[in-house]
Amino acid sequence: MQSTDLGNKESGKIWHRKPSPATRDGIIVNIIHNTSDYHPKVLRFLNVAFDGPGDSLIAGDHQGNIYVFDLYGNRFNLVQRTAQACTALAFNLRRKSEFLVALADYSVKCFDTVTKELVSWMRGHESSVFSISVHASGKYAITTSSDTAQLWDLDTFQRKRKLNIRQSVGIQKVFFLPLSNTILSCFKDNSIFAWECDTLFCKYQLPAPPESSSILYKVFAVTRDGRILAAGGKSNHLHLWCLEATQLFRIIQMPTKVRAIRHLEFLPDSFDAGSNQVLGVLSQDGIMRFVNIQTCKLLFEIGSLDEGISSSVISPHGRYIASIMENGSLNIYSVQALTQEINKPPPPLVKVIEDIPKSKLNSVDLKMKVTSGRVQQPAKSRESKIQTRILKQDLTGNFESKENELSDGLNKKRLQILLKGYGEYPTKYRMFIWRSLLQLPENHTAFSSLIDKGTHVAFLNLQKIYPIKSRKLLRVLQRTLSALAHWSVIFSDTPYLPLLAFPFVKLFQNNQLICFEVVATLIINWCQHWFEYFPNPPINILSMIENVLAFHDKELLQHFIDHDVTSQLYAWPLLETVFSEVLTREEWLKLFDNVFSNHPSFLLMTVVAYNVCSRAPLLNCNLKDDFQYFFHHRNNLDISVVIREVYRLMETTPSDIHPDSMLDAFVALTKGQYPVFNQYPKFIVDYQTQERERIRNDELDYLRERQTVEDMQAEVDQQRVEDEAWYQKQELLHKAEETRRAMLLQEEEKMIQQRQRLAAVKRELKIKEIHLQDAARRRFLKLQQDQREMELRRLDDEIGRKVHMRDQEIATTAKDLEMRQLELELQKRLYEKNLTRNQEAVAKEMREDADVYRRKVDLEEHMFHKLIETDQTQIQQTQKWKEAEEKEFYLRSEKKAAALSDASRKQFLNQEISAAVEHAENPCNKEAPRFQNEQVASSCLPRTSQLNDISEMDPSAHISLNRRTIEWDTTGQDLIKKVRNLRQRLTAQARNRCQTPGLLAT
Repeated sequence: MQSTDLGNKESGKIWHRKPSPATRDGIIVNIIHNTSDYHPKVLRFLNVAFDGPGDSLIAGDHQGNIYVFDLYGNRFNLVQRTAQACTALAFNLRRKSEFLVALADYSVKCFDTVTKELVSWMRGHESSVFSISVHASGKYAITTSSDTAQLWDLDTFQRKRKLNIRQSVGIQKVFFLPLSNTILSCFKDNSIFAWECDTLFCKYQLPAPPESSSILYKVFAVTRDGRILAAGGKSNHLHLWCLEATQLFRIIQMPTKVRAIRHLEFLPDSFDAGSNQVLGVLSQDGIMRFVNIQTCKLLFEIGSLDEGISSSVISPHGRYIASIMENGSLNIYSVQALTQEINKPPPPLVKVIEDIPKSKLNSVDLKMKVTSGRVQQPAKSRESKIQTRILKQDLTGNFESKENELSDGLNKKRLQILLKGYGEYPTKYRMFIWRSLLQLPENHTAFSSLIDKGTHVAFLNLQKIYPIKSRKLLRVLQRTLSALAHWSVIFSDTPYLPLLAFPFVKLFQNNQLICFEVVATLIINWCQHWFEYFPNPPINILSMIENVLAFHDKELLQHFIDHDVTSQLYAWPLLETVFSEVLTREEWLKLFDNVFSNHPSFLLMTVVAYNVCSRAPLLNCNLKDDFQYFFHHRNNLDISVVIREVYRLMETTPSDIHPDSMLDAFVALTKGQYPVFNQYPKFIVDYQTQERERIRNDELDYLRERQTVEDMQAEVDQQRVEDEAWYQKQELLHKAEETRRAMLLQEEEKMIQQRQRLAAVKRELKIKEIHLQDAARRRFLKLQQDQREMELRRLDDEIGRKVHMRDQEIATTAKDLEMRQLELELQKRLYEKNLTRNQEAVAKEMREDADVYRRKVDLEEHMFHKLIETDQTQIQQTQKWKEAEEKEFYLRSEKKAAALSDASRKQFLNQEISAAVEHAENPCNKEAPRFQNEQVASSCLPRTSQLNDISEMDPSAHISLNRRTIEWDTTGQDLIKKVRNLRQRLTAQARNRCQTPGLLAT
């Protein structure tokens, strides 16, 4: 097993030579992370996750260092330092270089392994995230904490949904089913719901498990096709659910050593179309057992009690297993190496408690009493009967089909014929054939009771006597020897027992029960009469060997006798090590294929045959050391020749010296309890035990006394050392004081020199400061002068700008005055035009009035003359006089109307002149003239009502009108002249007023 320490390296190789995982443990490499600081410490890995293809994995330690391990390219890289422990990892995102990490601050971050940059930061949890499940498409992810589960969109890193629950019901796990769009949520009350990912519609709920095997689910695993759910908890029972039928269809009981299940994960296989058959079960003892859920056979296991597993992850293609050990290191296992292991431990304790039919069963149907060795029939219920079956052992490490399996009922004769024909059993079936030949009872309970007694005191210091490089192998050997010593007390004093058991321990190190029973069977049958002369070698057995050797090769025996080589030298080393020192692994297996298939005397004949086949080199040996070396080391000898010689000796040896006449036939171990082994001189063993106990006690007393004396001596030595150290320290302090005084004087001299230099430097700095201040003052004065010059220039610019603005304003004002003059002239012309138009209108109106008045005068004269003529001719007609009076009244009204019209025209002229003057004084009031004109025009309208009012108001006016009519001929012409003169004066006054200088100035 290779081991790699990451240290402070940020990148490097995972292994430095091509990995060749051993079949016994399958470990490719062990990765540890030790710091090389002042206080070195181990950084424990906490979480690990594989990527989608399964050739790379990511792991994080408790300080937040996250590494990527490329198993295909044999490289590791430090991709992130988060400075806090990670609680969960996910590496199977859509973007292959990104990964999710849940941190101790309850947040989830996404990093890129190539750029080593933060991609996104997701918050929302209020407790630690212990699970991250990624959808098969890599688009969604579910993060789970104890109080909530949240669904995230990995394209936008936004939260889509949040699962809230009551505080009384906690969440165990929420995850996606593989290759589907279904979310499975498992709660602490054993309720399991399936949801549609897109709509979050509840598809189904699994029913409650039967009360007879009710456990609180803690861990879950689903096959890759999403059809079977495995659930476990604080029990050795496993529940298998069919998700399609939503029904519990099988309960599997793990070995009794399994008290709680910490992790479950199915082992993928490229040829099972996603219906995974092998389930990895990590229990509380740190051992992960892989079980076939169909045949319920234990296939292999990883981890041990001393090197327990904390958590494990299997790659998607099923090639690697990454396990975080309890010591904080990371183990990478090869599944191929583990499944090719021929020595698969039999799983008799893994039994099917019940195959539940698809029809509904009562809880009574699940009750099963499991005993060691075989399974008893359960109590019959009234409704149905339940069949149970004992598990059969798996024969191969790569999961062969049933037609290649062998049953327990093998024919020993046929096996011997097969063995003689081929010389050995098939490697694939050797372990199964051995167990069948030895008829191992597999007493788990009895063996567990022996193991539970702990390590025997005789083998506490086994490592000092037999230093073994593999700690695992040493522990298995120590436990096996301790079990043998607890089984029979003689084995605690047997010095060669480790040599005898070691090859079997190395062969069956993954199954200690089989190892123990094989060694016990070997001792009972092939080690008969070995302990009769205990503690001496079995002289009777060695005599049998010597007799057979004397019969078949007297020359070789005589050569041994001549060189003082006894059977304890040429036979006993081979027996006490069962040929493991002189044969290779393949040769030893081939030999014991024949040993276990024959009478127990075959082993003794093998010793004789080995010597006979090696007679040539043995006859050339003359020194005793050469003989000792020969029987303790491998030699150039064909084991097939030795085996053929053994069969020849078995057939040609006379019956009187043949060992089979003195050895009993094969007897298997009893089932249930192991037989009592007392084939030894009990008084000697007891005496030796007592003597050994007495010697041990004396040794303990001696050790205690020696420890006391050593403690006292150590105290004295310590005191002496402390005194010497004190004196040395005082002397050193005195020397140090003198040295410090000399150093102090030197430092004072240096201080004086430094002060002098410092004073010179200060003077130089002062001079420089004065120069700098002078330069700064001059620079400041120059700056002020420049500022004043700039201010003057700015003022000049301002004055010039204001002068320019004044000129522009004057020019603008002149232009405005010119425009105003033009506007006034235009307005003057407009007024003159309006005045001319009004004068023409007045003149026209006056002409029209004059014409009207002239016509009226003519009419009056005509009527007057007509009246005179009528009065003269018809005085007597009174009636005509009335008409004359009416006409007179009408004429008088017309005159009054003409007078009123003249007054209105005069008022209109006055208003027009005043309006023109006011408009000239206030040009802005342009609406007043029009309004006044309208008023004047309205006032000029004829008012017929006024004429009517005159006649109504004063009746005497009618008479005065007549009188004035009479006088019209004398005054009419004067009145017309006066009116004309008045009109001319009014027109002249209006024209003069419009041409006044004040109006033009305005």
